[in-house]
Amino acid sequence: MTNSLRPHGSQRTPLPQEAVPALPTPRDQEAGQQTTAPPAPSAPTGQKPKQRDAFFDNAKYLAIVLVAMGHAWEPLTDTSRTAEALYMTVYTFHMPAFIMISGYFSRSFDMRPDRLRRLITGVAVPYLVFEIAYTLFKRWADDDPTYDFSLLDPWYLTWFLIALFVWRLTTPIWKLVRWPIPLSLAIATLASVSPDIGDDLDLQRVLQFLPFFVIGLSMKPEHFQLMRRRSVRMASVPVFACALLFAYWAAPRMNSAWFYHRDSVQELAAPPWTGPVMTLALFGCSVVLVSCFLAWVPRRHMWFTALGAGTLYGYLLHGFLAKGSRFWGWYDNEWLHKPLGEIAVTIAAGTVITALCTPPVQRAFRFVMEPKMAWAFRKDPAEQARGRTTTGA
Repeated sequence: MTNSLRPHGSQRTPLPQEAVPALPTPRDQEAGQQTTAPPAPSAPTGQKPKQRDAFFDNAKYLAIVLVAMGHAWEPLTDTSRTAEALYMTVYTFHMPAFIMISGYFSRSFDMRPDRLRRLITGVAVPYLVFEIAYTLFKRWADDDPTYDFSLLDPWYLTWFLIALFVWRLTTPIWKLVRWPIPLSLAIATLASVSPDIGDDLDLQRVLQFLPFFVIGLSMKPEHFQLMRRRSVRMASVPVFACALLFAYWAAPRMNSAWFYHRDSVQELAAPPWTGPVMTLALFGCSVVLVSCFLAWVPRRHMWFTALGAGTLYGYLLHGFLAKGSRFWGWYDNEWLHKPLGEIAVTIAAGTVITALCTPPVQRAFRFVMEPKMAWAFRKDPAEQARGRTTTGA
């Protein structure tokens, strides 16, 4: 990822290589922490390899815990105003945070063959596998054998993978244009009032979440350092408090579907003028809350830091339990809708997602999440030439 969040003088941390998902696998992040220059032929004896950046691993783990909790709170929102307020607050910033981090680690992406291979094996292949797995799961668990399989209509969590694939491919364009953030925000605004976009590839979400990816592309290490200033941390406390109070007020008055960014205003039965207003308002709120969230992410190594390497695993695997809990009627128990039940659901969600990010789970599912698939690709002529040069030397 990045070698340091503490730039010295006028020196700036080199651009990282791409880490394919915003929830990077260990192999992807290790690649992302290296610079584009090859390693020195003879490194000093005993030199330690580059370490993962604890700050980003911590941020990914804490954000994925909030994702799981948000999914666990959703069935409680009909009967609990507090759960609805927490749900709306978390949904304002947890996916924007992931998407910004993804964009940040896409800054060095180009169409080089090795990076395209990593994009295919780290995003496209997991999308195909989990789209099939989720479809089969829904047919079985929801007793819906006629549910259609479609690669063009992502189901549940797989939308993020297809969105990431599209965003990554457009990275060279955003690096080329002069005002990438305003342009991406204009595209998101237009998408919000364009019902004809349809559901293919979940393009509404792809376009409406696009500005957060572009912001990540435009960020530098010093921007994260600014977020971690003491003044920002102190200001974030009342900001979060105000956000929760506003969400509590808005819970019975506002449609939470606005936070999904998957529908146009026409599909939400809202006047057309609300599209630009809500797009800009939610964008501003999300950026502020993401900054407040990152301001409190620990920089040092924590007990959960190592779990940050497994957030893609937790993200995709917990979807089976999240949907299964609805299909199997787990929330039909009335005690779950009481305060103690809501607390129990929250703790259970955090525990389950933590377990799904652990190294044993990563090892068990690495063949799906990080397939090498050398058999599927032609050998890169440049790599072959380098290999012949090395052998000849």
